[in-house]
Amino acid sequence: MALISIPRLVISASWKSAGKTTVSLGLLRLLAEKGLPLVSFKKGPDYIDPMWHRVASGGECYNLDTWMMGEAACRSTFVRACAQRPGSIALIEGNHGLHDGMEMAGSDSTAGLAALLDAPVLLVIDSRRMNRGVAAQVLGLKAMPPKVNISGVILNHVASARQESKQRTAIETFCNVPVLGAIPADSSLMLPERHLGLVTVGEASDAEAFIRIAAQQVERHCDVDAIRKLFDRASPLPVLDTAEVSVPKKSPTAKIGVFRNAAFCFYYPDNLDALREAGTELVFIDTFKTDSLPEIDGLYLGGGFPESFFRELSANAVLLRDVRERIEAGMPAWAECGGLIYLCRSATWEGRQWPLAGVLPIDIVYQRKPAGCGYLELESRAGSGWFSVGERVRAHEFHYSKPAAGNVDLACQFDVAKGFGLTGCEDGLLYRNLFASYAHFHAVANPGWAERFVGLALKFKEQGWLERD
Repeated sequence: MALISIPRLVISASWKSAGKTTVSLGLLRLLAEKGLPLVSFKKGPDYIDPMWHRVASGGECYNLDTWMMGEAACRSTFVRACAQRPGSIALIEGNHGLHDGMEMAGSDSTAGLAALLDAPVLLVIDSRRMNRGVAAQVLGLKAMPPKVNISGVILNHVASARQESKQRTAIETFCNVPVLGAIPADSSLMLPERHLGLVTVGEASDAEAFIRIAAQQVERHCDVDAIRKLFDRASPLPVLDTAEVSVPKKSPTAKIGVFRNAAFCFYYPDNLDALREAGTELVFIDTFKTDSLPEIDGLYLGGGFPESFFRELSANAVLLRDVRERIEAGMPAWAECGGLIYLCRSATWEGRQWPLAGVLPIDIVYQRKPAGCGYLELESRAGSGWFSVGERVRAHEFHYSKPAAGNVDLACQFDVAKGFGLTGCEDGLLYRNLFASYAHFHAVANPGWAERFVGLALKFKEQGWLERD
């Protein structure tokens, strides 16, 4: 068993919205400016924070979710991603509070992930409305299992020098943890939010300006050199399998189009990597600028916020028709959430109905509260080109929309064991070679997905256009 040295650090917080994303973005930008090779990670099923990470660091950001992917797969994903960039250091941003999670043992919390990766933790504390009592909070986080190595604290939203002095002294006296920064309250460091969290980078008015301010504040008010040394405290990780370090890619044999712009931006990098490794050339398609599909053998329509762009999407009638005709001809397509909505007959948003592709005889409506929000557990009720009978998969969902009618007349792949899905009891619409779902799937959590997708694309390619006509 070999050992691999990966300097690494988990950025977590006492609770949600304490400032860990701001600190993470500032640190990523400062470390990138020093010329350090970086790989960043986001704990949990999150597409938006990783977009901000990519802008801040200039590198890729991968997701780690122990509930959805499993502990072994999370660990393997971490090692592989770091091995692709030799000599890199890894910053892992947690989600919610350090010990928040569904499992009472805490294995699915950020603390559980830090323990799994044997990574030190930098804790961001929301300083508002506290003084010396902040030490009790840090002591509790240190003592609660799974126990992790809290190696430093950053105070955030600090109101005054007097408050900082009281909190710093209390933490360092009672907790034996150094305070490595104290960032004052600053309205310019409030990230813009929408629906379920931050706005996407594509919708933010000036993401670069925010990241620049975050970096300046972290540099001015934190001991960046001391924080950098925390990464090096992580012990070497054992490499259990050479596949964790390198996976050979097959030569491209099929072309799969990927909708990718501000309307369709929810893609796990692992999913795109899995398709490439399975023998795919990815062809990215901007639905705002393209009025017809290129020569492709399959189509991947990811999630996002199509409702922000219904005017543009609905106006591109030529592309809507081309997508409909290709799917009718049997081209395999995988559509998640926003992609599913795009393929429906229409969607009603803020009182206006927008005509869409019409592949699916469904009208979508939006509501004020989420229709589905959180993890999904699905069991396959039928065999298809995508899943086998009885296959049980884990995914996640975040959507404010649902079909206008409670039921749908098309066949569905899954019964919903946990979550809401399409109707509260089923999900995964099947039509010809299309799979359309409100579920967001992670390739690592669903081994074989990419190979099945490529297999369907190759069969379609081999038919030839004359036969399709």
